[in-house]
Amino acid sequence: MAAKEAAASVPSTPLLKDELDIVIPTIRNLDFLEMWRPFFQPYHLIIVQDGDPSKTINVPKGFDYELYNRNDINRILGPKANCISFKDSACRCFGYMVSKKKYIYTIDDDCFVAKDPTGKDINALEQHIKNLLSPSTPYFFNTLYDPYREGADFVRGYPFSLREGAPTAVSHGLWLNIPDYDAPTQLVKPRERNSRYVDAVLTIPKGTLFPMCGMNLAFDRQLIGPAMYFGLMGDGQPIGRYDDMWAGWCIKVICDHLGLGVKTGLPYIWHSKASNPFVNLKKEYKGIFWQEELIPFFQSASLPKDCTTVQKCYIELSKQVKEKLGKIDPYFTKLADAMVTWIEAWDELNSAGAQAPAPVANGTAKK
Repeated sequence: MAAKEAAASVPSTPLLKDELDIVIPTIRNLDFLEMWRPFFQPYHLIIVQDGDPSKTINVPKGFDYELYNRNDINRILGPKANCISFKDSACRCFGYMVSKKKYIYTIDDDCFVAKDPTGKDINALEQHIKNLLSPSTPYFFNTLYDPYREGADFVRGYPFSLREGAPTAVSHGLWLNIPDYDAPTQLVKPRERNSRYVDAVLTIPKGTLFPMCGMNLAFDRQLIGPAMYFGLMGDGQPIGRYDDMWAGWCIKVICDHLGLGVKTGLPYIWHSKASNPFVNLKKEYKGIFWQEELIPFFQSASLPKDCTTVQKCYIELSKQVKEKLGKIDPYFTKLADAMVTWIEAWDELNSAGAQAPAPVANGTAKK
């Protein structure tokens, strides 16, 4: 679709223009933003540069952004910077922490604009916003899926007392082309591509976990932000590619406890690049075994009634991680401590009167 046609599909006043940040982790020039320009340009970008901080990341002209590299993270967080992963896309959660907006959308730099079955470019951000601004239905499943979408409603037999729904904290989008598979599945199905476009948004029921993918994800930072920690992954850690799933398991337990909703389904993006399955296997192999114990842990996790904030819930969950998962491997004791450090850093940067950190934008301090 030509840029003019794409621009025509964008609302004249973009939804939540001043209330949403787009967070992008990267190690390369952000040429992919050109395709997203009609949809992303009105919004503020937070770019988290991973890897070598001396490398210059080029951002296409016309975008409003701030960029943080590892030196910035160390400067801003000091000793607490050790809770932010290095050489792993989990570093994106630093962007969640320094944002001052109510909503976050995060996307990977190998994700492009997808087309719906009619051939129209999909404005993924707009659909995420619609998901977040309408309620969820975590307590009773609606067989027409999202009852708040145009052309749908609650079906016969749906309790009227539950039709107000619950506030939506997370909108989890999907991908066409390269599916988000683990390494063993990649090796068995190296040529498999996802071409199935399912026009549906579902609320994940209370008590049900899911494998969250961070490459096309939006959330209400005020409702769930402090729990959106992508853990310790990458350089110096025994595991990788479980950052978003760890965050997903944590946020789902906390959302269930606090009465918040999580949606999955639309919107789709086009995932362009398959990662190396042999490299992935080296990163994942411990996680593949560990998850058989992690999932039952999260399924049985219970938070006390006095955990009335996300921070209190997350600290309590960190204690349970240390007590129960620390027996599996010392890594989980280290991770539990990092969870506490993350909350301390979050509260310091987001307390009343806290000064916004000065980022580096294209090598120049942004005023």
